[in-house]
Amino acid sequence: MKAVGARATAGLNLGAHLVAADNSGAKIVKLTGVKKGKGKKKRQGKAKIADWVKVSVRKGIPDMKGLVFDAVIIRQRKSWRRLTGERIAFEDNAVAILKDDKGNPKGTQIKGPIAREVLERWPQVAKIASSVH
Repeated sequence: MKAVGARATAGLNLGAHLVAADNSGAKIVKLTGVKKGKGKKKRQGKAKIADWVKVSVRKGIPDMKGLVFDAVIIRQRKSWRRLTGERIAFEDNAVAILKDDKGNPKGTQIKGPIAREVLERWPQVAKIASSVH
C-alpha cells in the first residue's frame, strides 16, 4: 500500500459502527479488523483514514446482512493533521466496500465527500466519489 501524505490520527476502534457510503447494499457496518495494521503486542487494533479494514454488515439488504467484506475508510470524525499544517475532520465515520484485493469498489457511486488521503492510496475508490476534500 502507498503511504499517506498526512499525520493521520487513529480514530476508530474495533467494534465501531460505520456508515457504508456507497450503493453496494449495506447501510451500517461494524469494524472487525484492520488489514496490514501496525500495532503493539496484546493491544487492540485501531484504524484511521484510508486504511484497509474488514467489516461485517449489520444493516442493509437481507442478502448482505452478516457477511464480511474488505473496505476502505473514507471519512472519520477524529481530526488529523495534514502536512500543510491544516486539521481536517468529517461529520461521520464512513467506509466504501471493496469487491476484491486490488482495491476495486463494490458500488458504483459514493455519497458525500472523501478525504484526499483516500485519493492518494485508493484511486479506484476516489474515481466514483462525488467530491474530494
